[in-house]
Amino acid sequence: MSKATVKNLEALREAMSNVGVSAVIIPGTDPHQSECICDYWKFRDWVCGFTGTNGTAVVTMDKAGLWTDSRYFLQADEELKDSGFTLHKEEVPGEATVEEWLQQELEDDSLVAVDGRLFPIVRANALEEFCGRNGFRFAADFTPADTIWTDRPARTMDKAFIHDDKFTGESAENKIKRVLEQVDALGADALFTPALDEVAWIFNIRGNDVDSTPVVISYAYISHDENVLFVDEEKITDEAKDYLKKSGVKIKNYDDVEHFLEHISTTSNVLVDPNWVSDTLGRAMLCGKVYANSPIALLKAVKNDVQINGVRKAMETDGVALVKLFMWIEKMAPTDTINEIDVWTKGKEFRGESDLYREDSFPMIAGYKEHGAIVHYQADEQSVADIHGEGLLLVDSGGQYLNGTTDITRTISLGNPTADEIHDFTLVLKGHLALGRAQFPVGTRGSQLDALARIYQWEEGMSYMHGTGHGVGFFLGCHEGPQNIRLNENPATFRPGMITSNEPGIYKAGKYGIRTENLVLCVPGVHSDEFGDFLKFETLTLFPYDTKLIDLSMLTDGEIAQVNAYHKMVRERLTPYLNDEQAAWLADKTKEIHR
Repeated sequence: MSKATVKNLEALREAMSNVGVSAVIIPGTDPHQSECICDYWKFRDWVCGFTGTNGTAVVTMDKAGLWTDSRYFLQADEELKDSGFTLHKEEVPGEATVEEWLQQELEDDSLVAVDGRLFPIVRANALEEFCGRNGFRFAADFTPADTIWTDRPARTMDKAFIHDDKFTGESAENKIKRVLEQVDALGADALFTPALDEVAWIFNIRGNDVDSTPVVISYAYISHDENVLFVDEEKITDEAKDYLKKSGVKIKNYDDVEHFLEHISTTSNVLVDPNWVSDTLGRAMLCGKVYANSPIALLKAVKNDVQINGVRKAMETDGVALVKLFMWIEKMAPTDTINEIDVWTKGKEFRGESDLYREDSFPMIAGYKEHGAIVHYQADEQSVADIHGEGLLLVDSGGQYLNGTTDITRTISLGNPTADEIHDFTLVLKGHLALGRAQFPVGTRGSQLDALARIYQWEEGMSYMHGTGHGVGFFLGCHEGPQNIRLNENPATFRPGMITSNEPGIYKAGKYGIRTENLVLCVPGVHSDEFGDFLKFETLTLFPYDTKLIDLSMLTDGEIAQVNAYHKMVRERLTPYLNDEQAAWLADKTKEIHR
């Protein structure tokens, strides 16, 4: 083995040996259970070299494994080469889970250890019970990153800022009141949340602590007696301090949170979401605890009218940037002078022309030909492919604007599309259109809608392994809950004001990947005195589909009309912001299709 991370794995095993640890489990998250994390907490990456947002490393004294889902199988194969780690595929028949693997590898009385700061209460309790059933011991206080990671990056100290009420449509003071109403209804006196997007939402505070997600590394405690933001105090500007003070919010140091929780009155009942609050902080709380889902998640997911109108404007801004980007791609690809990284760079440049743009909402996926089949592909200097005037290019990108978060995927042909490419693109489009036009009863869950996007692929013995839709924040996380659209059961139901992605795909390893994604807003549908209220989706994203890849014989008349109506809306909404050349390009891309 020659990979640079091998010495890190050796250092970890030495630390394990020093305290008698037989196995350590390392998730790819932080004390806030974030999907995207700052470099300070990327210990798993440091140990094994895998950089995906989902993945758990497990290390014993003689073996090491990395568990991740289908989005990252190809990426993990590459990143784990010569690392000493074996890839284990989650949710694949015949593949052992972490627990099953530990049962096979460990002897009785083995010590399984974790860093309790990185495990939510629910997960830590489940591991402890697993260890007890199998004759293992469990420890939640193993923190090797604090000692062996000698070149560990520092926590960022970028300044936080207030997200103006003119964008949010609601003051922090009013949000706190609404949250406390929910807390009271659940029989608690206060709420503690570590979720960075929840803290950002309730206090209208934003920052630059995590790439692509404008959050501040912080905690929040909300009660009728005091409201506290735990944060590195040097990040808070005088303007932010003034806003928070007027909102009734105190500021305490980030590292004081555990001490604060230890000293909450034992007569208090604090609402704690055990899926988010860490085992370390949960153990520190000697007060009464009410275990329940945080009410902030649902309040945050339902956007108000100011936010919704802001997102509509952000989509126009984003659509204009995309017109410029795809015009540039079409012009440059035949010259053989651009690559996948150039597409990302140019996309940021065009989005950056807006005064409201702050950053991309995630690292752009620009996957050319076979790279498009890697669901979360990230081009780097080793993997980057030159783009030519033929084949498929998948571009999944989004922007963080002060007035909204965007996320869109388009797959285009750069020339000479094959019959298989056209067929598969049309299959994906049919599922995308079916979900986009869906009308469904109030109380519907995402798992009940998921098949709409998959049925046409299922009929041909094909499918995709990722979810069909995720919630999207407002100048916050590109992925948020509580709603989603996927095969897995999720009790969260759709409500007007929720923004969700609609993104089916087809991936053929070594050939191409196809995904089509719009963001949709849940809005009221029809009302029936006999059958009750229904909901439907309003499509927010504004950019055309590549009609060169549509097999019209596979579409119904209604689907053709749906595409034409969408393209008409795109053309009418974006044209006022375009010059003559851009408007002509868009007119050509959105002209009506007919059999």
